[in-house]
Amino acid sequence: MYAKRRHIYVREIKGLFQKVRRSANWALMMGFFLLPWLNWGDRPAVWFDLPGREFHIFAATFYPQEFVLLSWLLIICAFGLFFITVFAGRVWCGYTCPQSVWTFLFIWLEHRIEGSRNQRIKLDNQPMNANKAWRKGAKHTAWLLIALATGVTFVGYFTPIRELVMELPTLEAHGWSYFWVGFFLVFTYLNAGWLREQVCIYMCPYARFQSVMFDRDTLIVSYDEARGEPRGRRKKSLSHTQAREAGLGDCIDCELCVQVCPTGIDIRDGLQYECITCAACIDACDSVMDKMGYPRGLIRYTTENALEGKKSHILRPRLIGYFVALMVMMATFAWAVNDRTPMSFDAERERTQLYQMTRDGQISNVYSLTVRNLDSQDHTYDISAAGLPNLQLDNTSLRVPAGESRIQVITVLADPASLSEPSHAITFTLQAQQDEQIRQTREARFLSDIRR
Repeated sequence: MYAKRRHIYVREIKGLFQKVRRSANWALMMGFFLLPWLNWGDRPAVWFDLPGREFHIFAATFYPQEFVLLSWLLIICAFGLFFITVFAGRVWCGYTCPQSVWTFLFIWLEHRIEGSRNQRIKLDNQPMNANKAWRKGAKHTAWLLIALATGVTFVGYFTPIRELVMELPTLEAHGWSYFWVGFFLVFTYLNAGWLREQVCIYMCPYARFQSVMFDRDTLIVSYDEARGEPRGRRKKSLSHTQAREAGLGDCIDCELCVQVCPTGIDIRDGLQYECITCAACIDACDSVMDKMGYPRGLIRYTTENALEGKKSHILRPRLIGYFVALMVMMATFAWAVNDRTPMSFDAERERTQLYQMTRDGQISNVYSLTVRNLDSQDHTYDISAAGLPNLQLDNTSLRVPAGESRIQVITVLADPASLSEPSHAITFTLQAQQDEQIRQTREARFLSDIRR
């Protein structure tokens, strides 16, 4: 039930898919590290201001009342992941997952400081000396610096990063800032530097439930057993035709595909949940095929049906279903964001008294209007009421600064002659003076004791 961990010395390989992966990795890291430094006006372009309960994403500002939009966004991301998985397996894991991105960065630094795979194995097997000490020290120092930058950048999405980097060294930052910087420093260092494939194999839930989304037409990284077996070593001078005549398959059993795998699996053993579909084994195998003069594609992106000589179907009901659902949700989300009104308000009738009779014989009800300005500029709102003839309000306007809320107590007067029931529906309307597009209505009840 327990197997001692075998340290994986990942071999560096070049090729088409690794070029794509590295480009994606560098782009994602540059985006992560640079976004907190970008400003939008007088604030960070992306800033999740938890104390102020405001979430700024470039020109848009969202508030806790709009949490449903975040829920929609997360659901869209989930369906996007389902769609990609049904179509091309775990490409998310191999190319864009943060765990993989940071792990590949740490491996890249390890390769630059300690040397190639064989050099690292030799270095670990030799006793401690000056060369080993400085290389190990330099590697872990580089890892810790990357982890520290990751922690500071992450907190920079919640606290303006320019202030944060000035306050952290002088011990003027908030205590929670130190906690979260330390938290992400430690876990980035552990996950990307030490745990690595253990996270993908044992800790990631996606690795466990991905198989239910696979079908026989899902693109996966696979070894062509019919073409590669029986495997065996041979001289480079042995041509492809001669190898076939000698009863050998195309696999020369060099194990390069195993050495480049970040999770340490042998792709020739078939589909395994540990495979993160990074395609390092494809680039490694293609390089060997090129040297041998054999056709590429012994290991390739393919489907189970294609490996068995059957026809693969790109368009299939489940994939189409995920795509349609994804498009509908994305369109709905875009419409909701575009149609959102940067204002919210609630109208509640005063509960301590049902109604009052004024000296001039009119019926009054008191309401509390809670108005939140969700815009980036101050607004003055005109207040009106409808639903009964000749309604009168003691306050008809309210000014609310940008991003703040105000509570306005409103007294509504009605002529008893216009009342036929003890309860009537009325509506309050708020209209921004500076922008006709900002307008909302809320329903309320007007009470009296009149029955006709």
